Amino acid sequence: MGEEKAVPRHVAVIMDGNGRWAKKRLLPRSAGHKAGMKRMIALSEHVFDRGVRYCTLFALSCENLSRPQDELNALFSLFREYFTKNAQVLKEKSVELRVVGDLSALPEDVREIIRAGEKLTEGGTRGTLALAIGYGGRQDILAAANRAVRAGKEVSAEEFSAMLQTGNIPEPDLLIRTGKELRISNFLLWQAAYAELYFSEKMFPEFSDADFDDALKAYASRERRYGKL
Repeated sequence: MGEEKAVPRHVAVIMDGNGRWAKKRLLPRSAGHKAGMKRMIALSEHVFDRGVRYCTLFALSCENLSRPQDELNALFSLFREYFTKNAQVLKEKSVELRVVGDLSALPEDVREIIRAGEKLTEGGTRGTLALAIGYGGRQDILAAANRAVRAGKEVSAEEFSAMLQTGNIPEPDLLIRTGKELRISNFLLWQAAYAELYFSEKMFPEFSDADFDDALKAYASRERRYGKL
């Protein structure tokens, strides 16, 4: 029989629909991103109350960084406003913060804020919150493959996994996407090979703690076979 776990060890979330949430309410996209940031902070507190040990949130893809500069500036302002305060909350809850992705396109002060938040929460024992910022699954795989080539050796699947940016985080058991779209959009392509997928029609700002719990219930009802009988 396949393996079934009531609570996934690692949940990954594609936080989609902020802009559409704002548009539906005749608000600027920046208002949607602000609402999404607040919901992300609240959700990042809730997931660990449910017994999840690792949570990876897709905050900003590498493709998102090609959006108009005024929208990016609004996003960077949200990082400046909320990141440090949220990191302090995570420290108090003994949750370690990690960031994966290419931060080179972010303003220097935002990069410093992110790194300071990581350092502040080092050693948290309750769980790990990973934020994917400037992240792309294909780019992650290519970078790892090129490292293997430069090392001049063939690598096993386990060794390759360790070379990815998420190398010391377990593969996700459950991947949730909000916002009605039915795809994973270049997120954790290698890591999510056997993740259970859960799609919600809710835009991310309206994806409540109860909606997250519904995703956990759906996960608990599934039988995971990993290709076996």
